[in-house]
Amino acid sequence: MTLKCEQQTLPFFESVEDARAGDIAGAVSGGDNSLRTEDSAFHTWYRFVLSYPPHLVRHYLRDFGLKEGTTVLDPFCGVGTTLIEAKRNQLRSAGIEANPFPRFASAVKVNWRMDPDHLLAVASDIADSTHTSLAEQGIDDGALTCGPDVILRTLSPDAARAIIKDSISPLPLHKALVLLDELNRHRASDVHKYGMLALGNALVTTIGNLRFGPEVGVGKVKRDVPVVQTWLHEIRRMADDLSLVREQPYPEAVVHLADAREVAHVLAPQSIDAVITSPPYPNEKDYTLTTRLESVILGFFTDMSQLRTHKKRLLRSNTRGVYKHDDDDRWISHNQRIQRLAEAIEARRIELGKTSGFERQYARVTKLYFGGMARHLTQLTSVLKPGARLAYVVGDQASYLRVMIRTGQILAEIAQESGYQVDRIDLFRTRFATATRKELREEVVVLRWPGHRH
Repeated sequence: MTLKCEQQTLPFFESVEDARAGDIAGAVSGGDNSLRTEDSAFHTWYRFVLSYPPHLVRHYLRDFGLKEGTTVLDPFCGVGTTLIEAKRNQLRSAGIEANPFPRFASAVKVNWRMDPDHLLAVASDIADSTHTSLAEQGIDDGALTCGPDVILRTLSPDAARAIIKDSISPLPLHKALVLLDELNRHRASDVHKYGMLALGNALVTTIGNLRFGPEVGVGKVKRDVPVVQTWLHEIRRMADDLSLVREQPYPEAVVHLADAREVAHVLAPQSIDAVITSPPYPNEKDYTLTTRLESVILGFFTDMSQLRTHKKRLLRSNTRGVYKHDDDDRWISHNQRIQRLAEAIEARRIELGKTSGFERQYARVTKLYFGGMARHLTQLTSVLKPGARLAYVVGDQASYLRVMIRTGQILAEIAQESGYQVDRIDLFRTRFATATRKELREEVVVLRWPGHRH
């Protein structure tokens, strides 16, 4: 498929609106956000519903003319889409992710050194021992039968409060915890991390009751599921993908558990040739909700206080992740466009008589979001090589009382203020917003770091 995108390098813009080359060139990749069948390897080990597609990453790898030996960064790497595509194209890569389980998932997904036969052999042993343990309790996982006197294991009260209520039924949870015990007996083996990721993916796709759309919630409640069989299916898919790259050389990919607003703390100066990423959008989505079930069951955090510790490393993109002492808004205190936007949101709140604690935070979180992005872009300059190319996938939003936030335009303006050259803004796709009855743009802000401030 031929990807449509304006290929010329445009001059430095006096106004970011002049950079919207996507309006002329048409949507990059035709606006296709789906995962193509030919791209399933490694990506489907664990993936967010709203992840951007691998073919979009490949487009910018080509557009930037990246060669072997160069290093690509994804500072909001999520589940590692950019890192996998960089590795497939023989490019070194680095990722930064503040949420522990997605960071873990990304690190496993780009580790292709595991021998697939060894993975299958150890996983088969774990499955057998799990079946034996369950049988001793009167549970036949394959036949979905359970004795009348079985005492089911549960999460601690603190851990249970950290997940969405009814996101997993009691019997599947019990079996998952028994499987986890058997898996943890192999903690010293490299197989352990692949087994953990396979269980994490199975929990959210098959074992649990969650449904994913624009929001995460509880779908059809399943009283029982063949947990061990489901887990083994995930392991076999991993082994099939690893067989595709067996004994082939691929460059290193490193994933840091860190704050994208502090990239200089984990990356060497002038070490990055390109950035391809999609930061959170400014809306009311709590991105940690999509990973709560697997994070809690697998022990990446066990109560809300630990979750809050992790959240403080995240870009402030929703009111459920805002804290009293946050001050990222100071980074954009001079930007009149953002100040006017926040004032418009607050005026709308007062006009509509909205008085909840979250609604009172809408104007503040808008400033904290763009301030956090300004802080990120400023920090990033120290790790970029002169001439580095950058692509930020962002979307317009109207979550805050239907006041339109033109995220791409504002981010381009912030980037200019931080010394970046705005090459263009490509249209990726449009999304219909039911609340506003309008088409919202998802765009790719394409930047260049000249190596000095204008």
